[in-house]
Amino acid sequence: MLIPIIITEKAQAEIKNIIANKNIPSDYSLRVGVKGGGCGGMAYMLGFDKPKEGDQQFEVADIPVLIEKKHYMFLMGMQVDFFEGNEARGFTFINPDVPKRHDAE
Repeated sequence: MLIPIIITEKAQAEIKNIIANKNIPSDYSLRVGVKGGGCGGMAYMLGFDKPKEGDQQFEVADIPVLIEKKHYMFLMGMQVDFFEGNEARGFTFINPDVPKRHDAE
């Protein structure tokens, strides 16, 4: 099965760091998902979880990844990156297939 997401090298390094240093149980995998809809659109989720019935299971750069079957199509082509700046740090979701919005002048 096609792996729907891309995890950048920076995000891979941070995920592996979390697994190594935050006591994540060995039977847990990285869960990538979506929530919401409504006015704000989709919100993307990242966490660690045990596999559940109906999950799609993948491996990206030796990281076990879980995606609920119903979230699969919403994550297709999504890129997970890690941002570290002076003000903030965290994971970001980028969909290269969605054109950037340009505000009217």
